[in-house]
Formats: sequence, C-alpha cells, structure tokens
Amino acid sequence: MALMRTSNPALNAKTFADLRRDPTAPAMTLEGTVNKAAFLLFLVAVPAAWVWSQVRTAFDPAVAGPWIALGVIGGLIAAIVTIVKKAWSPVTAPIYAAFEGLALGGLSALLETKYPGIVMQAVGLTFATLAAMLLAYRSGLIKATEKFKLGVVAATGAIALYYLIGLGLSFFGIAMPFLQGTSTASLVVSGVIVIVAALNLILDFDFIETGVTG
Repeated sequence: MALMRTSNPALNAKTFADLRRDPTAPAMTLEGTVNKAAFLLFLVAVPAAWVWSQVRTAFDPAVAGPWIALGVIGGLIAAIVTIVKKAWSPVTAPIYAAFEGLALGGLSALLETKYPGIVMQAVGLTFATLAAMLLAYRSGLIKATEKFKLGVVAATGAIALYYLIGLGLSFFGIAMPFLQGTSTASLVVSGVIVIVAALNLILDFDFIETGVTG
C-alpha cells in the first residue's frame, strides 16, 4: 500500500487505520467526501459573509478586529481538538469551519478597505488554482509519487517553521528577511510559497483517492 502522506496534521495513515478498526465507521466514498467538503465550505461562507457585511456597514475597519481574534482563537482550539480526538471530527470540523469563516470575513473586509478589489482577485485565483491542480492531477501531469509527497511535506514544514521563527522574533523587534516587502528576493520567496501551497492540493487529492479506494 502506498504511503499516505499529507501536510495536514489531522489527516494521516493512522486516521484510516483507526477507522478500519471501527466496524461501525461508514465506508469513505468520493461522493460523501465532496458533500462534506461542500457543507464545510458553506459553514465558512455564511459567517464570513455576515462579518463582511457588519464591517462594511459600519464603515470602520476596527470592527473586524474582534471577529478576526475570535475566529483565530476558536479555530485554533477546534483544530487542536480535532487533531487529538479525530473521532470528534463530525462535531469539531463544522465548528472549526465556522470560526475560520469569522476570521476570513473580518480579514477580507479589512483588506478590502485598504486594497479595493483584492478580495475578489484572491477568490478568483484560489478557485483557478484549485481547478488547475485538479486538472493536472487527473490528467497525470503531476503524479503524487512518494518522493513528491516527501518533498512537498518537507517544504511545507520548512515554510511553517520559518514563519514561526519570524513570528517569535517579531516580538523582539527583529524582522525576518523576505517575509515582507517588495524586493525581488521577497517576491521570489512569496512565489515559492504559493507554489508549495498549490502542490499541497495534489497531496489532498491523492489522500482522498487512496482513502476511497483503500
């Protein structure tokens, strides 16, 4: 059996091993996965749209702050619970999605105030990237080999570590190079991060396919 590798800490080979040992667990299907993903996306969109309307109606970007904080903190707690107690995911996953919607709505409204039009561009590029990666995966243009999976997971981990170090140093007034700015190096690093993020979708597609067929 191929190694099931993903950068998502809530999903790994042990996830399916535990489910296989549970005779009451329903079989994973592609249709079920799509339906659940659509439901979670809906739970993100509704609170995001509500917070967006609150901020835009108030004409005050400061209104977004509490919602962003609530969404980030609540989402982090829900994510940790989901990782530790995967059996609770039918409850914790929707809660996580709702909290993320609050944070996303607040952040989107805040950025839209400063950079008009950026949100629609981001949404369009996100769905375009998803479609492109799905097409590349289904056509076989990009194959999720074991070396590919290992490389993407390692790159994702390195990026996360770099950002965590940058966050820690920022408390002491030290800025990590390339994390911000418009220099050529910063733009190149940002481009690499976007590519790695997109390639993580290939891992997700492969993980779902392996779970369905396995």
